[in-house]
Amino acid sequence: MAYWLFKSEPSTWSWDDQVAKGAEGEEWDGVRNYQARNFMRQMEIGDRGFFYHSQKEKSVVGIVEICAEAHPDSTIDDDRWECVDIKAVRGFAQPVALDQIKADPRLEDMILVRNSRLSVQPVTESEWRIVCALGKTEAD
Repeated sequence: MAYWLFKSEPSTWSWDDQVAKGAEGEEWDGVRNYQARNFMRQMEIGDRGFFYHSQKEKSVVGIVEICAEAHPDSTIDDDRWECVDIKAVRGFAQPVALDQIKADPRLEDMILVRNSRLSVQPVTESEWRIVCALGKTEAD
């Protein structure tokens, strides 16, 4: 299993919106960055990801699961852009703020710390377990 992080502005698509989609999940559409798209092409059904609220909150708030592998993004008629579908697994017992992640020396190499603008990014298993522990949330 691989681990990922998906960033969203809560005013556009929030954790509550994701949860409301239920088991069917939702396309993670609208990504127009080649590196982020290429990461989505690597994802497999069952991979897990952090759901990260950007803008004011800047925190990990939940865990999602890939429920459909990369396919054409239905929001644009351009075959360069693909997306995956994700579904909510569980919310974090305690959101983990970006400042908290940056302050933890064990997470200094996390892409979120080094390139906070990338909307879809990989997370190592070690980073996954540390962030889940900080959020008082089961890692599995």
